[in-house]
Amino acid sequence: MRALKWAAGVVAVLLVVAIGGGIYVKENPIVLVKFISQLRDPIGPNQPVVWQKGPDAPVAGKRPPNIVLILADDLGYNDLTFNGGGVADGAVPTPNINSIAEQGVDLREGYAGNATCAPSRAAIMTGRYATRFGYEFTPAHPLFMKMVGEDAHGIRKPVYFPDKAENYPDVASLGMPASEVTVGEVLQKQGYHTMMFGKWHLGEQPDMKPGAQGFDESLGFLMGAQKYAPDGAPGYQEAKQPWDPIDKFLWAALPYAVSKDGGPRFAPDKYMTDYLGDQAVEAIKANKNRPFFIYLAFNAPHTPLQAKQEDYDALPMIKDHELRVYAAMIRALDRNVGNVLATLKAEGLDDNTLVIFTSDNGGAHYIGLPDINKPYRGWKATFFEGGIHVPYFMRWPGVLQVGTKFSSPVAHVDIFATAAGAAGAAVPTDRKLDGVNLLPFLEGKEAGRPHQTLFWRSAGYRTLLEGDMKLQVDDRRKKTWLYDLKADPTEQNNLAEAEPDKVKELNAVLDGINAEQAPPAWPALAESPIAIDHPANPDRFPDKPDDEYIYWAN
Repeated sequence: MRALKWAAGVVAVLLVVAIGGGIYVKENPIVLVKFISQLRDPIGPNQPVVWQKGPDAPVAGKRPPNIVLILADDLGYNDLTFNGGGVADGAVPTPNINSIAEQGVDLREGYAGNATCAPSRAAIMTGRYATRFGYEFTPAHPLFMKMVGEDAHGIRKPVYFPDKAENYPDVASLGMPASEVTVGEVLQKQGYHTMMFGKWHLGEQPDMKPGAQGFDESLGFLMGAQKYAPDGAPGYQEAKQPWDPIDKFLWAALPYAVSKDGGPRFAPDKYMTDYLGDQAVEAIKANKNRPFFIYLAFNAPHTPLQAKQEDYDALPMIKDHELRVYAAMIRALDRNVGNVLATLKAEGLDDNTLVIFTSDNGGAHYIGLPDINKPYRGWKATFFEGGIHVPYFMRWPGVLQVGTKFSSPVAHVDIFATAAGAAGAAVPTDRKLDGVNLLPFLEGKEAGRPHQTLFWRSAGYRTLLEGDMKLQVDDRRKKTWLYDLKADPTEQNNLAEAEPDKVKELNAVLDGINAEQAPPAWPALAESPIAIDHPANPDRFPDKPDDEYIYWAN
């Protein structure tokens, strides 16, 4: 009966829009995007989730380790108190996330697979630069990219490509090719029960969904973002960024829904971060007697900024409303990481579980908060350190030494081979893998650096890390940056003009790796200027003529 009433309500709303809301839809086309999505895949009321249950008793013999990969979304380097910082000067302790590093390894030079969500996740899943298989840009609705491409809040204007938008593919068809081998598939073949939670963002076609890409069970959402609570629901606080076209689109178009194993969408019964955390806890309990792989991809603290009232109320010392909402979201994220860790311990699985924690990329400039990536310059959607130098921790009691600090550069592409190594699984040999198994390095069995080079690309903006030297090239600006990260880890002193021979040498290496990459599988519709040293809030942090900036394509 509830479902019938809900369906009737949807039909009624659509009739109102069709009959009397033509002008409103014309002036607010995002509304139409949301309605079309609702028609394609309706959202039903909450339903119970039942996880497949493993054996009643542990299987005899030595059991391979469980693997739990926890991914935050747009978490700033300075959002954790582990390095002495934290949101609002440490007002929000993150003891649970910190404990993964304190009881294991802090990968101090940890790098994201990309500076934005989807390509970074593709790199994590495959152990390959996503540009090797055309996953260069985050799939986005053309209307959204039009809003971004025509945004005019700063003194530097974006570049929009309307000709490319005319024949842009259906966004639901854009994703990671089914021919790619994921870490889920590798572990599945090794006998693991594989489960995915939260944000997928690797395609909505049947052969791109989690169930076709190595996951026995999944609970989450295929698109790149999701609301944390229903619109206007009591018991929540919200903070909007009126200057930001991304935020405007998300508030208008995003649903509040999940899907189990690719089935019909339904509404969660609580705050999204708590919901995903609680479901991961239940899945651990159901599978405690067999090896499992959990990929827990929270969408926090990605916009839209929504927090539980109780988390907001716990932070009265933070006076700025937007910062307080964001901080409350970090508090919820840490609480749920703690619940997962506590469940592993309570079920006797703690000592035989490899836990990995990281963020898909750095904190975003468009939320308007200045300190989230300190001490680094740059943001999400830049290859400055603030965009790609991320928290990256691993814990495996009895294998990885407590309190280890590993200072050589490592990257998200290493998660694939590291998880396979822990499980004793073979990795594909028919393709180039860019990641390596970090365990021999972290255990002290192998010396040296896991990587001599790391590479990133987004259209004409390319970056190479070779040894301690980092080269960035922006074709649109015809600008080059060269930094010695050993002497200058926060990228303050551009050496490009002073060391032209080094620039030439590194450009040759960069060009060689770039030539190995595939063309983008779909075009970028816009290139946006992003200031490196201040966030996007024009009232508090206006653009200045002498700002350092890059152009980011998507």
